[in-house]
Amino acid sequence: MSAQLFQLLAQLDRPGATEIVIATGRQVAVRINSAYQTLTASAVTLPQLLHLIRDTQLVAMVPSSEKVGDPVAVDLDGRPLRAQFVRQGSDVMLRIEHRPAPQPPARATPTPTPTPIPSRTPTAIRHADAAPGHPAGSAGHATASAAAPSLVRGSPPRTTTPPHGSAAARQVADHPAEPSAELIDEPSEIVPELAALVAEARRRNATDLHIAAGRAVLVRTVGELVALDPTPRTAAQVEELLLPLLGPVRRRQLAERGYVDLAVDVPDAGRLRSNVSRQQGGLKGAFRLALSRPPTLDELGLPPAVAKVTEHHQGLVVIAGPSGHGKTTTLAALVDLLNRAHPIHILTIEDPVEIVHPKHLAVVSQREVGRHTVSFAAALKASLREDPDVIVIGELRDRETVEIALTAAETGHLVLATMSTPSAAKTIDRLIDMFPPDDQSQVRASLGAALKAIVAQRLLPDAQGTGVVAAVELLVGMLALSNLIRDNKLFQLPNLMQRGKAYGMIRLDDSLLELVRAGKLAEDVAARHADSKKELLAALHPAAPEPAKRGLFGRKDRE
Repeated sequence: MSAQLFQLLAQLDRPGATEIVIATGRQVAVRINSAYQTLTASAVTLPQLLHLIRDTQLVAMVPSSEKVGDPVAVDLDGRPLRAQFVRQGSDVMLRIEHRPAPQPPARATPTPTPTPIPSRTPTAIRHADAAPGHPAGSAGHATASAAAPSLVRGSPPRTTTPPHGSAAARQVADHPAEPSAELIDEPSEIVPELAALVAEARRRNATDLHIAAGRAVLVRTVGELVALDPTPRTAAQVEELLLPLLGPVRRRQLAERGYVDLAVDVPDAGRLRSNVSRQQGGLKGAFRLALSRPPTLDELGLPPAVAKVTEHHQGLVVIAGPSGHGKTTTLAALVDLLNRAHPIHILTIEDPVEIVHPKHLAVVSQREVGRHTVSFAAALKASLREDPDVIVIGELRDRETVEIALTAAETGHLVLATMSTPSAAKTIDRLIDMFPPDDQSQVRASLGAALKAIVAQRLLPDAQGTGVVAAVELLVGMLALSNLIRDNKLFQLPNLMQRGKAYGMIRLDDSLLELVRAGKLAEDVAARHADSKKELLAALHPAAPEPAKRGLFGRKDRE
């Protein structure tokens, strides 16, 4: 079931709410205490209505000709409901209301027949039930997105457990949505030798630690793996280091799936994002050394323009870059800016939690996938009921997560997320390509309206060879960008970024140029990573003007 229909059904939980009306050519409305309240700013089209009810039993009920359908009992989102379709000409209307729970029959007494729902045609509803702000027969221009629209404004979805014995409950029991819905909250034991290796890795300013059977212990410094301890570890020695990190549930997951992700706190050595996996020869552990506190943008060497992405009160901001290039760290720095500046509620969904945010002005609720929630999508569906101002998503991995993130961005939330893509243009392409071709035109419209900024970064070795510097590409949301996304003309994006410098846009080549001029980055490294090597070198070495040629008598020849 789509996230939009999930939100609409949540409207029935409001006090006095009796039915939802979705009619083509009209705004979606909820009936509360005999009066209709509109839920959308735009009228609904037939393709949008069909997209809304996709993958539900409602699809088979849509009449193909003029007809006043009978009310039919349906189960949606584990709710007992009644649905009725009415078609008049090209107009289609869907009414969804509560279905009274069946009363247990008295002994030797026949079960009473429920009172049928009176049928009403679209004309009757438009004239009899039209309320202020919900004009009868409105045929406004439909601009709502069909693939990831925010049909319900300001009303979050509800997380519900299907009632025992319902069709939804049977479906969940027969076809679980996750490989394992078991939440894990068990302690990890840190052996002294592993703690010593982590401490030494931090002393060398490493970003990652690798422990594998049959190999020496390695650390990643300045982007390269070097030996921390040249002595190869046997399979038994590696198991002695890694298996104490896993409790009984995680050991069972390792046996079933071949890998386990978890966060580990090492006494006096900080926090680790950990992965334990099986490989040929034995176990392997990969540990990302997380920072003890959120960094500042200045400490990361990011331009001040990046901080402006936190000034939006709603919309989608994506931190992009290749894997291992500091996306999570930049995301934590932006969250820290919001945490220090505003008394708001920030909800993070991470896999796992890496950097723990301290208490400042904001309330920061950090949820970990696998420990506090089953998946990103499940946490997002529940998050909109938790009164968040800012939603932080550790990674946009799948279509459902992107769809709910766009919905949240359009319903008045600021959504910050990361994505493993190399550039701003590739990020937009990936977001759109997650959806089927038939839905992509509507996704472009929704994404164009919701997207506020993309920060694409790459970590490159500095000129001294002792650390890394961040080269940044900043794409700022504006009307021209929205039009390019909607019209599928992303090939014009380089020209837009060239013209958009006045609006705070930063091209990757311009960032590389500034780093070279500041002496932070070697010229050859910058040239290897530039989008246009020729343009970068021309800016670094402008050609000297050629001397004028002279004639026989020493006078300058005319051009």
